[in-house]
Amino acid sequence: MLKTPPLSSRLPIASITRRFFSCKMSTASSPVIPKFVSVEGADIHSRIKPDGIRFRLASYNILAQIYVKSSYFPHSPSPCLRWKARSETILTVLKNLGVDFLCLQEVDEYDSFYKRNMEGFGYSSIYIQRSGKKRDGCGIFYKHERAELLLEEKIEYNDLVDLAVQGETSLSGDKQIEMLPNGNDVADQKNDSSAENTPEDRGDPNDPRVRLKRDCVGIMAAFQLKDPFDHIVIVANTHIYWDPEWIDVKLAQAKYLLSRLAQFKSLVTDRFDCTPSLILAGDFNSTPGDKVYQYLISGNSSVPLVECMEELPIPLSSVYAFTRGEPTFTNCTPDFTNTLDYIFFSPSDFMKPVSILELPQLEAPDVVGGLPNYSHPSDHLPIGAEFEITR
Repeated sequence: MLKTPPLSSRLPIASITRRFFSCKMSTASSPVIPKFVSVEGADIHSRIKPDGIRFRLASYNILAQIYVKSSYFPHSPSPCLRWKARSETILTVLKNLGVDFLCLQEVDEYDSFYKRNMEGFGYSSIYIQRSGKKRDGCGIFYKHERAELLLEEKIEYNDLVDLAVQGETSLSGDKQIEMLPNGNDVADQKNDSSAENTPEDRGDPNDPRVRLKRDCVGIMAAFQLKDPFDHIVIVANTHIYWDPEWIDVKLAQAKYLLSRLAQFKSLVTDRFDCTPSLILAGDFNSTPGDKVYQYLISGNSSVPLVECMEELPIPLSSVYAFTRGEPTFTNCTPDFTNTLDYIFFSPSDFMKPVSILELPQLEAPDVVGGLPNYSHPSDHLPIGAEFEITR
């Protein structure tokens, strides 16, 4: 796994574009299914069966079909953008990842497609649709033979609006602007589409009631793992606001997220008299080392942001950074190639990552030309980890 280079050394857009269009795009007829590799370097299948609990989790922004337009992805072959082909390919990938938990973002057609089809693969699920008129959302799919759902809570970041009105949350007057390298034109187009814009979006961006109403969501749940002994794990999934110029909003969401997670962890601890493990996954629309990323792994922002509810930090580490280093990219288009997706976990003496889902390198044939393509049905790549829990 490649270590993440400093942001200044990321490939410039011109270089990326030349690389994409000087090579032939992948024309594979079936999707690429990534494999789990041991963080210790050995073949994961050759290792002695552990005495503890092992489970696998993957996070994947599957690209909502409502955002799939040829104008957004002119580099992608038209056949692989059509719903029938994409939906079948997505299901193939999800099934063959072979994980116990799936944290999916940009899930539309949940009731009509994903819930039913994933049940056929042995997954139960919980879901939250984005606020307002947005049609996609976040879902946690779990193997009901491996895990029992005990408790769930939904997170709507629009709650920050009410907190602002009540005076419990305030955005800093000096709004920090932190541009993602090269910009993310696809995210820009998707979120600026006429279907996405509401009167609130077109209001005064300096008004917290407008600025904080971004219709982003998350979901978290407590599960009991049963084999070979009982253990409770909290799994959370979220999709943070995309706009790199609104770093104050992204950080406000991150702070609210960790506050809600801390409260939920306390609730689970008290109600079930346990010490739960905690995993947070999703599309954070933040690159390694930026302010949101640093806040999530430090529990404390390096810039003045919000004066928001009691500080309840949770110690978190990124699975990939903890093991082999963040991947070079999880989102790949000609206009933007970088890492936006993460799996964070709360380190403890009894839980550790033992394998991670391997990601391709920039020169891999299946990503040359940009995503989506015949090998990958989304502009994002799935990421994943296997955890071991001991007594």
